[in-house]
Amino acid sequence: MRLTRREFAHSALAAGVAAALPATLFSGCSVSNAARTANSAASAAPHPAQFDSPSEISFPKGFFWGATTAAYQIEGAWNEDGKGESIWDRFAHTPGKIKNGDTGDTACDSYHRFSEDLALLRAMNLNSYRFSISWPRLQPAGSGPANSKAVDHYSRLVDALLEARIRPFVTLYHWDLPQLLEDAGGWPNRDTASRFADYVELAARVLGDRVSDWLLFNEPLTFTFEGYLDGTHAPGRKSIFDFLRASHTVNLAQGTGFHALKATRPSARVGTALLMSACEPATDSEEDRRAAARADAICNLWFLEPALNGRYPEALAFFPETAIGIKSADFDKMRAPLDFIGINLYYRTIASAPSGLERLTNPQQWLFPVNMTGGQQGPKTDRGWEVWPSVLYDVVTRITRDFNRPQIEITESGCSYNDGPDASGVIRDTRRIEYHRQYLQALARAIADGADVRGYHAWTLLDNFEWAEGFSQRFGLAYVDFKTQQRTIKESGKWYAKVAAKNALPAVT
Repeated sequence: MRLTRREFAHSALAAGVAAALPATLFSGCSVSNAARTANSAASAAPHPAQFDSPSEISFPKGFFWGATTAAYQIEGAWNEDGKGESIWDRFAHTPGKIKNGDTGDTACDSYHRFSEDLALLRAMNLNSYRFSISWPRLQPAGSGPANSKAVDHYSRLVDALLEARIRPFVTLYHWDLPQLLEDAGGWPNRDTASRFADYVELAARVLGDRVSDWLLFNEPLTFTFEGYLDGTHAPGRKSIFDFLRASHTVNLAQGTGFHALKATRPSARVGTALLMSACEPATDSEEDRRAAARADAICNLWFLEPALNGRYPEALAFFPETAIGIKSADFDKMRAPLDFIGINLYYRTIASAPSGLERLTNPQQWLFPVNMTGGQQGPKTDRGWEVWPSVLYDVVTRITRDFNRPQIEITESGCSYNDGPDASGVIRDTRRIEYHRQYLQALARAIADGADVRGYHAWTLLDNFEWAEGFSQRFGLAYVDFKTQQRTIKESGKWYAKVAAKNALPAVT
């Protein structure tokens, strides 16, 4: 999941990382009509509680109610049973990178305790579980044959889910690149796209007889930007060129991975989970609207337009091919007619145009001439993120309109509230209940207005290792005592169980 806001103006580029960028990179960019109309002025934004309903709200028959996890955040067993080192193993073991010196070495110990996680899913009446395969566990060197012990582990997990009538919803890459591939250049190295396609084919071959629903990537913008541009995530690089080339390699990998999976399992349902946010102009001025279009292009379209339309977003089309590393046949290779679009969504983004002085003094503004901040009108989570439910309606209806009503899965949405057990052992996280209630009301309205949404997955099933924040933020529907690994369903998990059982939101009283 997304860990930090993309406040581009405060990244490592301000320290001069991009000082050597070619002059052709700094020219102006055009804005499409679609991008212009996709945003509305922040001053006109609807109140976040506008979707309250006095009656019960039903969801479509067959709707998937789920929760999401990621391998590095929950599995632990970081060096057991032949698993290779990942970039997150290396990064977390580097002093000063993770809050409180935390690591995912043990995390929630789900590699050994997945049956306990399954019990949580069943207790919450969920019928979909989105989890990720650890690439270096399945293929330790990032190439070569499968690790048989990993195949056995994931096979047992998939079989247990199917026996419980829970859909296994598999993410192939949730940020844990094999360290050996990073040593060979990582995502900025074009060859990594081929290695990814081979890994996808391997995973589809060993699990595709039982897994029908797949996600190629989780939040490509997050792991390319924070991993290769601002350095706050693994592998911790700080280079504009690495970011541009990494994002292009990922777009190539999305295309080649899609076709590799379909070649192995033609009936598979394949998508990608993209972090999205409604990018609203700070004012109704033409400059801020243009800035919002640029924000939208990088936040929402940078990995979607290449897959569906074989091109990069128009608002950022001024990038020279040499900086990105584009070759003549790449646009065809990037195409991936996704069966569905996964949306990870938490909050909105407010965009404004930088001043002339900012563009002169901040190298990043030469490349991305937009200031982005989080909204400030709604209540805040313990992570500092604004709760603004209408953003889910806005994004889902916009994607529905602009991409010819695709199938959509909400692959993540959630909130950090660090409520712990009270004297009786109950975790009364009422703010999390309210978050999911309001976001689900907004989603129901989008469905009523024509969006083809197939499921909603809460981030996350259980409190876990939250990347650079370590164990300091709790997003789970279940509380984890990290000393004993005891799991306790929070009041939000009990509420979510009732919603899933009825396939409906209760009336607001």
